Amino acid sequence: MKISKSFKTYINIILSFFIFTIQAANSELSGKVIIYDKPLEVGELKIKDFNLQEIDLSEERGKIMILNFWATWCAPCKKEMPSLEKLAKNHPDLKIFPINLEAPNKKRTSNFYKELEIVNLDIFFDPDFNLPKKFKMRGLPTTILIDKKGNEFGRVIGEIDFSSKEFYNLIEKYL
Repeated sequence: MKISKSFKTYINIILSFFIFTIQAANSELSGKVIIYDKPLEVGELKIKDFNLQEIDLSEERGKIMILNFWATWCAPCKKEMPSLEKLAKNHPDLKIFPINLEAPNKKRTSNFYKELEIVNLDIFFDPDFNLPKKFKMRGLPTTILIDKKGNEFGRVIGEIDFSSKEFYNLIEKYL
């Protein structure tokens, strides 16, 4: 039985598609990271530092910003925080803002950081919960990726390994 050349080509295309699909499904970032074709305008971004002093993030334009929203009660947040710590330590060119989405409680958040041995990240708050509304967030953890112009170019929904080469390669395109 002779198999036609077009049939072989068809089979190769189908096999390539399945291999690509399996690789994408095995990607740790698959389904969790959304990168927009056109960045979304964000406008004003203000948060509070550990001492509840206001910080205007528009002053950070010109740098890639990672806004990570978390809570002390959130198990996936606790699991991913050490990888965010590694990212901050290994890539000081990124501006990382872990924003606690609970009523400000210095003792609880400090204990959370101590327990996880987080030393390269500061603690920030959004006591009026303005940013979750602004970004139409649906759960924790959520991470908003801001480009050098101050626009949201993507987001991470759920927990990922921020210290992975795969994540840094994605971010590196925007540096």
